[in-house]
Amino acid sequence: MITTVLAPEKDPMGAAIADYFEKGKAGKLRVLSSSFDEDEIPVSTLFRSFKQMPPLEQEALKLASGKILDVGGGSGCHSLALQEMGKEACSIDISPLAVETMKQRGVKDARLVNLFDETFAESYDTILMLMNGSGIIGKINNLPTFFKRMKQLLQPGGKILLDSSDLKYLFEDEDGSFLIDIAGDYYGEVDFWMEYKTVKGDAFDWLYIDFQTLSLYAAEYGFNAKLIKEGKHYNYLAELTLA
Repeated sequence: MITTVLAPEKDPMGAAIADYFEKGKAGKLRVLSSSFDEDEIPVSTLFRSFKQMPPLEQEALKLASGKILDVGGGSGCHSLALQEMGKEACSIDISPLAVETMKQRGVKDARLVNLFDETFAESYDTILMLMNGSGIIGKINNLPTFFKRMKQLLQPGGKILLDSSDLKYLFEDEDGSFLIDIAGDYYGEVDFWMEYKTVKGDAFDWLYIDFQTLSLYAAEYGFNAKLIKEGKHYNYLAELTLA
């Protein structure tokens, strides 16, 4: 697993977040992939309030308890919502520009940290991984490393609240069957890279995982997976607790 943080010149999302915070507007944050057509993230959505969040995220924030780790904090919208609820959250991100913005927006504990950097050794009651939180696992083969890391960071009785999507709908035929190559790589493994103005990021692996596959791996590595809520488009929120 990669355990480093981003250099500012390789941090397009951070640059977009900083721009929006400073100027109230931002340019186009482009998302590119070898698997999909070019897409765009509206930067304003990264600054959404609790009321503007989708139901899966709202549910996760309500369920988060104790000492909370907000992974991939971005602009800090989840941590700020948690603080408004009177909850204690530490927000981490690998983007130096995002972390600086979080601090300026009032996130009390924002840190430039990679989740897989083992020098980061605190423990938490809830680990929050939202906005397709499974993405940072990267590939199916990284799941053993992920669950080992979660055991290091979780307090006894702690939980992970994670959302993801099942990409099988991309392979649906007209008759409702699914044309997935079982012998190939797992269909939820995707590569992305981002660009913002002149800032170009490096490509990174991103994992979308269906709940059944997540449950099987979770059980193998000592976790129980519970389906908390399903979204309207093959997305879901799961709670993972130590068995």
